[in-house]
Amino acid sequence: MTAPSAGLHHITAICGDPAENRRFFVDVLGLRLVKKTVNFDDPGTYHLYYGDEVGTPGSALTFFAFAGAPRGQHGLGAAAEIAFAVPADTLDFWQAHLATHGVDTQRITRFNEEALCFTGPHGNSLALVASDWAAAIPGRRGASVDSAYAIRGFHGVTLWIAELAPSAAVLEQVLGFQQGGHDSDRVRFIADVGNTLGSIVDLRVDPDLASARQGVGSVHHVAFRANDDAHENALRERLIEHGLQVTPTIDRQYFRSVYFREPAGVLFEIATDGPGFTIDEPVEALGTSLKLPPKYEKRRALIEQALFEL
Repeated sequence: MTAPSAGLHHITAICGDPAENRRFFVDVLGLRLVKKTVNFDDPGTYHLYYGDEVGTPGSALTFFAFAGAPRGQHGLGAAAEIAFAVPADTLDFWQAHLATHGVDTQRITRFNEEALCFTGPHGNSLALVASDWAAAIPGRRGASVDSAYAIRGFHGVTLWIAELAPSAAVLEQVLGFQQGGHDSDRVRFIADVGNTLGSIVDLRVDPDLASARQGVGSVHHVAFRANDDAHENALRERLIEHGLQVTPTIDRQYFRSVYFREPAGVLFEIATDGPGFTIDEPVEALGTSLKLPPKYEKRRALIEQALFEL
């Protein structure tokens, strides 16, 4: 039997000005820029990776940067809210901290967890969830946010869909998630590993919502973890057996990936845990220089000229 996915690997969203994006996620939220590279399918644009100290799977939020591109629209067939896990009893700090940076927040309770919802500088829907288990994970030291309050990684992601059953079947029957209850119009699915980084996918079911439109502020895709190549291949075969169209394996240098659209139209990826972001930079230097895949090195000068300063 194929082992289940351990949860979220990374989430890739779309932003506008990359310098403004870096300032918010590093200087305000306290994440580390762990990799500065390009979109491997469009090398004239940045692909920026943020996360914990080493970009551990389950902590990495990445952005394709398209300065001047039109805003997207949240809606059906896409991921909407990206939620981070913070230690319990830290939301007062975060509410005050974000207020000092001009960020409006809304405090809510969902699935018996307190959360702080807000919008990033380019329209991305974000949340900080007070998680009982988060304090057991060391916070990043030396960042703009004290390690006691620091974001540990993902809590989960919310997808907007029109019909529950087909999307739920992929999460449960292929990726190994288990249903974890209802709250209003949301149904929660939890990875087999239980409460840890990136273990939650919430499905918001509302057929009356408008369809999503991709652009600045929207989520491009959601990636799930595979332990290694063999695990990824086994999950790929399960997806094909489930009737889904899946790409061949693609080498993304820091992991290997396959892509497919789940029944509601959300773009999913399965990515291997390794080799990781230290394959081309030591830990202490992560994110400090532009890294290119070998096929683009001969075009480095032209690529650097086309990119905005961070």
